[in-house]
Amino acid sequence: MIHAIVALQMLAQSAGERLRREDGATAVEYGLMVALIAAVIVGVVLTLGEQIEAAFTKVSTEIAPAVTE
Repeated sequence: MIHAIVALQMLAQSAGERLRREDGATAVEYGLMVALIAAVIVGVVLTLGEQIEAAFTKVSTEIAPAVTE
């Protein structure tokens, strides 16, 4: 009888340890961070994309005459 109680106690302890592990939670957290970073990048590109394109176009048109000389 004592052996059965000890076995059940050990089984309960190992189940509790498995429940306390956070391996899956950290993977989900990393996924959320990557999604948040991607959303910020998309937002910045959509917000500043046209302004950056205009700046590069202006620079390239002003440099073009100097390059062809």
